[in-house]
Amino acid sequence: MNSLGDACNEIKREYDMCFQTWFTENFLKGDTNDSMCAPLFKVYQQCVKKSMKEQNIELKDIEINHLGTENEKKSPS
Repeated sequence: MNSLGDACNEIKREYDMCFQTWFTENFLKGDTNDSMCAPLFKVYQQCVKKSMKEQNIELKDIEINHLGTENEKKSPS
């Protein structure tokens, strides 16, 4: 799956690979220290936030739950 912004796709791929390695080689063996991928995650997170800003997407807007409400049935404006 691609990232929100095309500019973030490569760092997302790198983070996904790191996460998969950490998950299989550390987490599943009981090591919950997730610092291994933290630097990549931080860079990816900054990239996504920049892409959101460029696309006029507010973080508060994506946190709103519309399922099961009248807003679920409305077309985006």
